[in-house]
Amino acid sequence: MTTLILFLPLIGSVIGGLFGFTLNRTFSKIITTSSILITFLFTIYTMSYLIIKPNSIIISFGNWMCISDLSIDWCFIFNTLTCTMLLVINSISFCIHLYSCGYMSSDPQLVRFLSLLSLFTFYMNILVCADNFLVLFLGWEGVGLCSFLLISFWYNRILAVRAAIKAFIVNKIGDSFLIFGIALIFKVYRSLDFAIIFSITPLLGNKFFYILDIKLNIIDTICFFLFIGIITKSAQLGMHTWLPDAMEGPTPVSALIHAATMVTAGIFLLIKCSFIFEYCPKLLCVSIILGSLTAFFGATVGVVQYDIKKIIAYSTCSQLGYMMFACGCSNYQGALYHLVTHAYFKSLLFLSAGAIIYSLSNEQDIRKMGSFSKILPLTYSMFLISSLALIGFPFLSGFYSKDIILEIAYVKYNLSSYFAYWLGSISTMFTSFYSFRLLYFVFFDEYKGSPFMYNNIKEIPLIMSLPLIPLALGSIFLGYLVSDIFIGLGSTFYDSSIYVLKNNQYIIEAKFLPYYIKLIPTMFTFLGFLLFIITNIFFNFNINLYNKYVRFIMNFLINAWYFDTLYNNIFTKFLLSVNKNFFYFIEKGIVEWFGPFGLTKVFSYISNYIINHKMSTSLNLWFYYFLFYFILLNIFFIIY
Repeated sequence: MTTLILFLPLIGSVIGGLFGFTLNRTFSKIITTSSILITFLFTIYTMSYLIIKPNSIIISFGNWMCISDLSIDWCFIFNTLTCTMLLVINSISFCIHLYSCGYMSSDPQLVRFLSLLSLFTFYMNILVCADNFLVLFLGWEGVGLCSFLLISFWYNRILAVRAAIKAFIVNKIGDSFLIFGIALIFKVYRSLDFAIIFSITPLLGNKFFYILDIKLNIIDTICFFLFIGIITKSAQLGMHTWLPDAMEGPTPVSALIHAATMVTAGIFLLIKCSFIFEYCPKLLCVSIILGSLTAFFGATVGVVQYDIKKIIAYSTCSQLGYMMFACGCSNYQGALYHLVTHAYFKSLLFLSAGAIIYSLSNEQDIRKMGSFSKILPLTYSMFLISSLALIGFPFLSGFYSKDIILEIAYVKYNLSSYFAYWLGSISTMFTSFYSFRLLYFVFFDEYKGSPFMYNNIKEIPLIMSLPLIPLALGSIFLGYLVSDIFIGLGSTFYDSSIYVLKNNQYIIEAKFLPYYIKLIPTMFTFLGFLLFIITNIFFNFNINLYNKYVRFIMNFLINAWYFDTLYNNIFTKFLLSVNKNFFYFIEKGIVEWFGPFGLTKVFSYISNYIINHKMSTSLNLWFYYFLFYFILLNIFFIIY
């Protein structure tokens, strides 16, 4: 059964993709969607088995490669951590497959789309179940490839192709660091198996090695390389620029890959490698600062955007920041808790936005929307539920998971965690602001588009509505139902798959925090709503009515802190200049002259010399020339 969990999505992708074109589209819909549904049901059974008998299930399909000391097996592990991720991945993937059957029904390439979605699910399952770093890297690269293909699915749109190339290039930077980290792990541990690596790590805390006479701590160096790969995949500040642009793909792609699963792969790897990162406190401190800045960045930029999908994309970036600084506080279970709840309410938010875009014939500008609460009641209800869960409205799923992250950051009692607590709390204010702003512009503001378009807006079909209901139920009840499993006192559910040093366990202190400290994030949430009411409804905020300093701040936020501009001016132009002035000179100058062009000149000169001196008729001279060149060629081959 566990084998089917891994390979059913691949079987559905291959059969649906190959035979969908030759038979019919309905066959492809049934095969791909049912394969994901069966995978999800098998995952539920496996998780129930692990609850009854809390032992890891390990399956091996034999040896993959054996090169000197390197021996890699096709080995997969099913424990509480991996099964939690599998439940999230496959449940949301099934909902999105079903949703896509309606959303993409008019697209002539629907078969290819569903096949790629199933293939992505297969690679994601491989990633989370891998029992060694190399198999994990296979899944890691697979989801990157599928992401590229799905972002550029509409390949006749230049913006989609550019976004896919940008996502591919930025992720390749992180992948390069990750593969260096894996190589260094093998150099140190002589193995890539997680069990061996995690068990030996405590013995290497004070071990060092030298590179160019520079003394480096082994664990710190390994964690650094892994960390760069993690922050790239999970779109942390500085490596985030690919995520908003990736919204050029179809909306189901945004929901599955760029909200629920792929971007959380980095967070998952950080949680899985808690056995290593716990012995690298400096990098954990960096995680706290970087994660809190990412949360603040995404929340502030989201308040000024007008593209409905980009607002949600920056919201995803912000929530990933919360998960990152939770891991920095050694609150891995809290990060996983927020990862799970966020997957459901963010995918619901994306699919609800997709329903609006579908009803408006691909319109995404919220300034051209308004007054949809009456004509799209189901979409409005789903959008409201997901937005309230996102801002952490009391007793919805986001309220439980986000609060425990902030509370543990507070009780860690050091400068970086206090910084994360207050910046994370302030970020909840901006999250509330852009969430209510989005609701207002789309559902309550005066409609400013075409009257003909407004009269033809209809609710989404049933096949698109059905997947929203389980996601809505998860957004409402999931936080409360599983809170004891993730953050309950005395819970041992993840003890075998997540490791925290005794000095870094703060769950008890967080439970007994004063209520006024616990209420601070909620107060900031309501403050964000109040700020939205004042600026957008009472005063109808207009940037042109304010002084140059306010306009500067607004332009700074609209341009997303000028990260893209900075990268284009510093890196892109610099690299193009270096390529033009240096590499081009080498390739078209030195290499040409000493390569084919130079050799042509030399042999042409020798030939002309022989012809002009009338030596072509002398057989003896020809023999001597032949012997001379033959000796030169032999000397050349002997040397090289």
